[in-house]
Amino acid sequence: MPTSQQPIFTELLPGAAHWSMKIPKGFVLTARDLEGGANLSLLFYNPDNLLERYNAPDTLKCQHTFKLTAGHCLYSDMGRVFCTILRDDTGWIDTVCGVANKEKVSEKWGDRSYQADRNQWRQNGYDSLLVEVAKYGLGKRDLAANLNLFSKVSTDAEGNLSFAASHSHPGHEIALRFEMDTLVVLTTCPHPLNPATEYPFKPVELTLTEATKITPPLPLHGQAENQRGLENNRRYHCAHTHSFHSHSAPEVQA
Repeated sequence: MPTSQQPIFTELLPGAAHWSMKIPKGFVLTARDLEGGANLSLLFYNPDNLLERYNAPDTLKCQHTFKLTAGHCLYSDMGRVFCTILRDDTGWIDTVCGVANKEKVSEKWGDRSYQADRNQWRQNGYDSLLVEVAKYGLGKRDLAANLNLFSKVSTDAEGNLSFAASHSHPGHEIALRFEMDTLVVLTTCPHPLNPATEYPFKPVELTLTEATKITPPLPLHGQAENQRGLENNRRYHCAHTHSFHSHSAPEVQA
């Protein structure tokens, strides 16, 4: 994988956990499914302007896809690219199912509380993300549609969704290279369509490394559209670097 050999940061997240971090442009976040069957739900925000956040419809629309995998870009609602998927051992990242709330988790796996059950309580993805975004002054209205790494949900001709059990195997990795400074918010709570009879506590290891030059360039799905998105990034960084905002050249629509 095109990253430096020595990790800058490593974090082991148990199941039902949540986490956040500002990741600088030019770094790679690699998630590793340790046991198989993990789910990692993510949201992205611009730490310099929290109104800019991950936009699932634009990400799928401009790349003409229902799923995401290596070579796809993840877009903000301002037409910029938060990050590029460098590696995806699973071949399919769910983009449409969101996270489960407390009611759904209680209905499926029973109700437990942290006060009574400590680390074996059954946290839900919605509240996990809400706790993390609150650290940055955000709330319920700021929770956009998220990604679910290590999970696959396909659809049939009638539009029925089908969860793929055992989609991710032990040791599978997904690596994201960040094309702009990004606030990453995530949770390891189970996917809302997971049919497991017992609440699945599945750990994920996170590693941060500095990206190295890629030769040849990563082949991007939707090459023309993604080049326009990366051009928007270039103009954005040019303005920030030189402390001015150009009004002569409008951003290119992805």
